Amino acid sequence: MSSRCAACKHLRKRCQRDCIFSPCFPSNDPQRFDSMRIIYGASNIAKMLQQLPQHLRAEAANSMYFEAQCRLADPVYGCVKTISLLRQQIDHAHSQLALIQAQIAFYKAQIHGDSNQIQNADHQLPVSRFYK
Repeated sequence: MSSRCAACKHLRKRCQRDCIFSPCFPSNDPQRFDSMRIIYGASNIAKMLQQLPQHLRAEAANSMYFEAQCRLADPVYGCVKTISLLRQQIDHAHSQLALIQAQIAFYKAQIHGDSNQIQNADHQLPVSRFYK
């Protein structure tokens, strides 16, 4: 192989044809390997990739890269912070959806003139729950 992958360049070794790093760390993106190396260590990256089938290694490297970037940006929480923020957004969206569904039920009942349904819709709409 004429050019070394980013990992082999960083480790200052010859990049073999069957290099475990070369599919995941192209020579034109040295920062990718370096950020992962800081968090996991080069030998641990190699061990993790070797334990996986060839077709899953690129996806695993992408995942480890994302986690390493998060950990470098926020050493305490890492990707847990991102996951928590996304979970909060999902919970908020669920609350908004429930409120809108209750409002739709109320307006449908109002259109059909069924006063019994209107009273039930009022009792099913815990407004304080949806406005946090």
